[in-house]
Amino acid sequence: MNEIKIGLLGLGTVGAGVVRILQSHGAELTERAGCRLTVTAIADLDLVRAREGLDLKRLPLSADAGRVLDDPSIHVVIELMGGLEPARTFILRALAAGKHVVTANKALLAHHGPELFEEARRNR
Repeated sequence: MNEIKIGLLGLGTVGAGVVRILQSHGAELTERAGCRLTVTAIADLDLVRAREGLDLKRLPLSADAGRVLDDPSIHVVIELMGGLEPARTFILRALAAGKHVVTANKALLAHHGPELFEEARRNR
């Protein structure tokens, strides 16, 4: 079975929710997508704050965003940090590396949308 490797930037409320959904509904998501969705790396500055329902020791958690952005095996980067920087820089790095990017960062898209979309088009 094919696998899509996911890297998360941010493990706050939304990031932790994404991980919980991928863990609790993994079989259903695999069936719907036709491939396994695997969180391969997570970058967050706070490595010790408890996240309800998650065992941090079992997660591929690091304070280094480069572990997500520079890993050639990661296909999709989900940006969940918020704010303009370093989110913009990290998304541009991910796109330049040929990764797909998912974000719900409305402020970032409002300020830098044309630049990000152009980079996405340039890197297909």
